Amino acid sequence: MMMENCMKMTVADLLVAMQNRIMKKSTYFGVKAEKSPMDAWVYQEIIFETKPDVIIEIGNLRGGGLLAYAHLCDLLGRGRIIGVDQNHKQIAPAVRSHKRITFVTGDCVKMYSAVAVMIKPADRVMIIEDSAHTYQNTLNVLNIYSPLVSSGCYFIVEDSICRHGLRLGPTPGPYEAIETFIKSNGNFIIDREREGFLITWNPKGYLKKI
Repeated sequence: MMMENCMKMTVADLLVAMQNRIMKKSTYFGVKAEKSPMDAWVYQEIIFETKPDVIIEIGNLRGGGLLAYAHLCDLLGRGRIIGVDQNHKQIAPAVRSHKRITFVTGDCVKMYSAVAVMIKPADRVMIIEDSAHTYQNTLNVLNIYSPLVSSGCYFIVEDSICRHGLRLGPTPGPYEAIETFIKSNGNFIIDREREGFLITWNPKGYLKKI
């Protein structure tokens, strides 16, 4: 499927084609990474602008995202990564051996205290949520982990595209959890300027702490 042959494709069909590519073939430095390339570009913009000391990724799979954040920290000369997941058996060796990456294994909600003690008072913290995409789990993660996010930094909720662009995933899901969270938490705004490529896997998912 080449672009010049798909000029009449609907956006809905384009999203399906992109999802198939992301899920089946996308890698970062040879490590499986189920990330939208447009969002990954936005992440590096955010990381460069906000220069977090700690990036927490909740939901890691094989660790392609973790490795990408660690490489960005290498280029910045600062920062460390905390990967939280119920199971880290699939983490690639290149990710496991990177000196900036630390793993916390267990249910993300139950492991909050273990993560929180790893944060120093002066640390600037950014969080990326990519665990179970159910409404309740996403809302629980937002409520529990949001105090760790620093002013001016981001809490990114991934895959709010579920049922809001792609016909897959739970309903309600992350999108609805974001809306519920924002209604009750005045410390965050939805930064829709981060959706400037128009196609994003995180609609309403770029939450900036103010």
